[in-house]
Amino acid sequence: MISAMFFFALEDSMMKFAFEHIPITQVVLLFGLGGAVFYAGMALRKGQSLFPPEVLSKAMIIRFFFESVGRVFFVLALIYAPLSSITIIMQAAPIVVLAAAALVLGEKVGWRRWVAVGIGLIGVGIIVGPGSSSFAASSILAIFGMLGFALRDVASRAAPKTISNELLGLYGFTAVIAGAGMLTLWQSEPYVIPTATGGLFMFACIVAGVLAYICLMKAMRTGEVTFVSPFRFSRLISGIFCSMVFFGESLSTNMIIGSIFIVAAGLFIFWRGRQVETE
Repeated sequence: MISAMFFFALEDSMMKFAFEHIPITQVVLLFGLGGAVFYAGMALRKGQSLFPPEVLSKAMIIRFFFESVGRVFFVLALIYAPLSSITIIMQAAPIVVLAAAALVLGEKVGWRRWVAVGIGLIGVGIIVGPGSSSFAASSILAIFGMLGFALRDVASRAAPKTISNELLGLYGFTAVIAGAGMLTLWQSEPYVIPTATGGLFMFACIVAGVLAYICLMKAMRTGEVTFVSPFRFSRLISGIFCSMVFFGESLSTNMIIGSIFIVAAGLFIFWRGRQVETE
């Protein structure tokens, strides 16, 4: 899980660099194509059908939609917002997943975890800082991206169990391709032949994204979910490290306080969930 979070942070950084050399929609399209081709190859190697009837289930369609929407806003956030603030806001996704699972899927959530959800959302509010001099509208893009990814994860819980990880990866990256089409509403630059530098960043972005997903699936399948999930917060360290080393960013007081609220709330939710399971 720690490796997955590191590769996700590296993927974000490489994509942000790629934007400097290749048109935005082209970067997203190439990223989606690279990942889709990889997972299609993995599925075919295992003798799986790429188009089973289950991929048209309601849950999979909803998952596809929120993956696309989340990717669009996440990419826009990468363009306009600091990587450090995006990374911290994204840590609220597991908290939103819990709330959405309770409201949409009917999962039982006690008052203690609802309080933790509220504390986590307060942390997001502190980071964004609406009405303050430090408010940055670009942070709203990161929030919409986080919401899209969180609702995608909720839909993944309801997806048919017969759909393999390879097919989830394939259609996840296919949704990224659809997101590239949606991004043309903001950016319609003509595509270019990438330079050596741009191509290197693009290749690194795809490789990091694929490795991140492989490590994530390995962690979730071989480890106890309630044990490995808290290690998702290691992305906070990896992301902030990349933002400082690659982009020279620094953390504001609001970002530090907000991240403490989010991580504390998230860890309590995972801990409390484990306690409930053993009761």
